[in-house]
Amino acid sequence: MTLDSANQLKKVWQRWQWILWMIVIAIIYIWAIGGIKFSGLQDSAGSVSKSILSGLVSPEWSYVYDGSGEDLISLIFQTLAIAFLGTFISAIISVPFAFWAARSIKERFFLRSGSGKVVLTLIRTFPEIVLAIMFIKAVGPGSYAGVLAVSIHSIGMLGKLFSEAIENMDRGAEEAINSVGGNAAQVFMLATLPIITPEFVSYTLYRFEIAVRSAAILGMVGAGGIGTPMIFAIQTRNWPRVGIILLGIIIMVLVIDTISEQMRKRLV
Repeated sequence: MTLDSANQLKKVWQRWQWILWMIVIAIIYIWAIGGIKFSGLQDSAGSVSKSILSGLVSPEWSYVYDGSGEDLISLIFQTLAIAFLGTFISAIISVPFAFWAARSIKERFFLRSGSGKVVLTLIRTFPEIVLAIMFIKAVGPGSYAGVLAVSIHSIGMLGKLFSEAIENMDRGAEEAINSVGGNAAQVFMLATLPIITPEFVSYTLYRFEIAVRSAAILGMVGAGGIGTPMIFAIQTRNWPRVGIILLGIIIMVLVIDTISEQMRKRLV
């Protein structure tokens, strides 16, 4: 094969390769859809949908606050507390894991960082809801199980993000301090720590946003928070209460996302 023919084949491939990818994607979609068994809609689907819609349109406003500690506002604060405490604990524990998993320029075979990455992968393999069920069996139902589930899963996520921040940081300040005879402690305190701290805080805030959503769901398996009364309301078909709980979750998530976004913009 001559050089000209090879270049022509390369140009043809670059021009028409998108067709091959479209065919591959189509085959994957057909295979995935073919594995789904569509059982159709039940006869009661229409009436149930109307009941759910009417409950969402006319929520139970009296549930917002009644002073019992089991009202919407009290349980939303409990959900926020679970997310905050779980994220705070995981952010502290994730730091040594991050330095363990971060690749160093001087490291030749990446045995240390590779083992750290494997550990972080194993930690975040278990979904939070599975961890919550496991901790409920260990410590009983309630907020404590929710905090443990959020914190353990967040260690795997934050550890990965922190380690990538360490690997991609600008090494110029470290080299400057080393060039004037600074020791390892001075390099860490004067160069490494000031550079990575804003990114660590930014990732922690982002993880807190996700933890708020997770904490709202974990209550459905008994791990405390707003999810517990929501699953009870769904089981008893109390759609007005489901409506006010969903409205409260939406407002909570929007407020947290807005505040966190503004804080992250100032940090990074």
